[in-house]
Amino acid sequence: MASRHRDGSAGDANYGAIGANYSSYRQPEPRIASLIVKALGDASKVLNVGAGAGSYEPVDRVVTAVEPSASMRAQRPAHLSRAIDAVAGALPFDDKSFDAAMATFTVHQWPDLAAGLAEMRRVTRGPIIILSCDPDELNRFWLDDYAPEVITVEASRYPRIEAITQALGGKAEVLSVPIPLDCSDGFGEAYYGRPERLLDPGARLANSAWSFVDASVGARFVADLGRDLDSGDWDRKYGHLRTQTEFDGSLKLVIGHA
Repeated sequence: MASRHRDGSAGDANYGAIGANYSSYRQPEPRIASLIVKALGDASKVLNVGAGAGSYEPVDRVVTAVEPSASMRAQRPAHLSRAIDAVAGALPFDDKSFDAAMATFTVHQWPDLAAGLAEMRRVTRGPIIILSCDPDELNRFWLDDYAPEVITVEASRYPRIEAITQALGGKAEVLSVPIPLDCSDGFGEAYYGRPERLLDPGARLANSAWSFVDASVGARFVADLGRDLDSGDWDRKYGHLRTQTEFDGSLKLVIGHA
């Protein structure tokens, strides 16, 4: 098993260092949640792997959550079940224990994607739902103009969608997920029409890619974006995004069938 960070984080990001206020910025977006619930079908027992603070866990099912980071487990709200300290590549469950399984914004953290998805399939009778980003489409976001280093590091971390579908056995459908303008889940592209929000260091820290680039990248980004917002240059180029109700970015929902 790959070594774990001090707080138990098992992936490349150290959530003990960057995840303290994660749940303040990363609240589940209801329109994305509805797609996940639909994909889960009539499953009553659901496994959530890399569950984090509990975003997107359905409240009308029996959910078992797995999360290695103590910092993230501590941020789970009281109405959700306590998460089990375990990792995707070694799930402590019997074969076919769950009707469905899900993993949202997490597979890019896993040291062994194939092993993690194989474990999910082993313990799951029905569909496996993966919410992730297509690394080939990350450059659609205007951030690529201001901090290309962040886009580059994200593209290197996110597995290709084809790799996910193949690891799920090939019987999978891929849905593009539109991102709403007022998206309550503060992943990077959620701010496509609200650039001022990314001047907040907490908003950037809630996106792990920023922890993999030098601090000078963040300082330059804040200076450049702040200048262009003040001068109107950002709005002259991207101002139409402020009223665009949805953004077709890199977000994908992969549904693997048994």
